Amino acid sequence: MKRSVTIVGAGLAGCEAAWQLARRGVAVELCEMRPVRQTPAHQTDKFAELVCSNSLKSESLNTAPWLLKEEMRRAGSLLLEIAKRTSVPAGHALAVDRDAFAAQVTEAIAREPLITVRREEVTRIDETGGVSIVATGPLTSDALSQEIARLSGSDHLYFYDSISPIVEADSVDRERVYMAARYNKGTADYINCPFTREEYDRFYDALVAAQPVEQKDWEKLNYFEGCLPIEEIARRGRDTLRFGPMKPVGLDDPRTGKWPYAVVQLRQENLRADSYNLVGFQNHLKYGEQARVLRLIPGLENAKFLRYGQIHRNTYLNAPALLTETLQMRAHPRVLFAGQICGVEGYTESIAAGQMAGIHAAALVRGDQPLAPPRATALGSLVHYITHAPAKNFQPANITFDLLPPLEQKVRDKKERHRIQCERALQEFAGWLETVSAPEPLPAPR
Repeated sequence: MKRSVTIVGAGLAGCEAAWQLARRGVAVELCEMRPVRQTPAHQTDKFAELVCSNSLKSESLNTAPWLLKEEMRRAGSLLLEIAKRTSVPAGHALAVDRDAFAAQVTEAIAREPLITVRREEVTRIDETGGVSIVATGPLTSDALSQEIARLSGSDHLYFYDSISPIVEADSVDRERVYMAARYNKGTADYINCPFTREEYDRFYDALVAAQPVEQKDWEKLNYFEGCLPIEEIARRGRDTLRFGPMKPVGLDDPRTGKWPYAVVQLRQENLRADSYNLVGFQNHLKYGEQARVLRLIPGLENAKFLRYGQIHRNTYLNAPALLTETLQMRAHPRVLFAGQICGVEGYTESIAAGQMAGIHAAALVRGDQPLAPPRATALGSLVHYITHAPAKNFQPANITFDLLPPLEQKVRDKKERHRIQCERALQEFAGWLETVSAPEPLPAPR
């Protein structure tokens, strides 16, 4: 059998998978079609480019996102190490300077002698020879999508995802906004744009009346429920935004000592703090309409937008019907899938799937049987969900405590219950980690 692994896609999952394999002594051929062929959303040819948000979610102790990241760190995640090096202030969340993050990932992969990079589009997967990992993400090319359909024996699913706007920091009216984190968790790193009821009503009316981008004949806008455009949320009722991306709960305005009627949060986009993204404000409106409507947000009346929101296709497998808990295809065990295309949702989850695929592919190359993480762990529960959820109407998932198995004894206090679940998960994860081939230590930062 071929003693190397081919990875298609140098996004978050593909780069993490390549790193895990290389640290276990396995040669990797990493294929990336950019810049030979660009996608509708990427702007550079860098690896692991983040196109939507710049946040890898909560780092608060004993939360589900923290638990997932903690397991990944203990398993030697390269991308989480680089995320730490390139982090920007974001309260209790881990957010990164996306340019610095992509640059450092690209550099780390390029200098690894066991990883060979090929800049070309892959349109054929070898399911009978060596081991392959498909990590092409939500923007898989049409040609490769057809190849995946051939391998899976059925049409795979798709949904549409949206990108949030980015505003120039100096164009925000600081007299109208305030700095705070929700419930004062972490540091006051978010710019908060507070609304009165009258300002909210004016903004809402303009938003629901705004013109969307024209839908193409071939499009069927099947949005992922966890990432709806703001105009779609607004159409569900006048107050839905106030219970969603514009919720004011826990954001005391220091000038009044009260919560505003509604609020838009801006999160720092890079280390220079010269740009901010509008948290949860993905949309599918025409650019001119975005400029008009978004400048109704208090503090953004004269905002300069560095990027408007947009929408693009996200492609993913019907994982419960096609994949095993080790991310191998049931019909073609030498082909693994990782990242959003395998049915996880979110940056951290994508890296996690790449890490697992890399570990499992290394076992296949050695001639061993891959072993999935225990069900009680965050990694194990995430993979268990995407491979055991009902195949009919399957939806991608983020990591939540709902995915983890319940405790044998009921614990009423939620914080204590989560603490116990995290403690149990990390204990079981440590045992699993001892049974799989451990990677070489991460190199010192340059």
